[in-house]
Amino acid sequence: MLPLTEDQIRNSFVNASKGDAKRAQLPELDAVPWDRLDYLGWQDPKRPRQHYVTLELDGAPATLLLRGAENPPAKKLLCAWCEDIVDGVRAASFVAPLGGESGRRGNTVGTVICADFRCSRNVRRAPSSFELRTEDPALLAYHREQKIAGLRERSAAFVRAVAQG
Repeated sequence: MLPLTEDQIRNSFVNASKGDAKRAQLPELDAVPWDRLDYLGWQDPKRPRQHYVTLELDGAPATLLLRGAENPPAKKLLCAWCEDIVDGVRAASFVAPLGGESGRRGNTVGTVICADFRCSRNVRRAPSSFELRTEDPALLAYHREQKIAGLRERSAAFVRAVAQG
C-alpha cells in the first residue's frame, strides 16, 4: 500500500459526511508500515464502536466508516477478507452505512473482519503445520501471493458495495 496523508484519507470517505470525516481520529501515519499493508484499519480511540478502513480502490484511496460491537464475539468467526482463523484476537462483525442516499436513509451492509485489522499479517504469515503440505519455496510463495490477492479482491469488493449504496 502506498503511504497516505491525513488529507488523502479524510477526502476519501465513501460513506461518511464531511463532518464525520473531519472528526475521525486517525492513527499516527508516520508509524504505519505501509509496505506491509493491503489496507489500513483502525479504531477511533474516542469512540470505541467506531472503526475505519482505508484501501486502494481503482488507483485512489477509499475510506470506510464502520461500526463494530463493543465486545468481540464469544466464538471464533472466519474473517471474510483474509479468510483466516487465528489464535488470539478474533474476527468481529462490522456494519458500514451505505454511501449516498441509501446510507442517508439508514441502510447498511455488514461483514466479519479481524477485530484488530490484522488481515495483511495473516495472509503473509508462515503456514501452520496443518496447512503445510509442501516445503517447495515456489509453491509456498505462490500460496502466499494467492492469499494476498484474495484479501485485496474481497476487501475491494466490500468497499465497492458500500460506495455504490
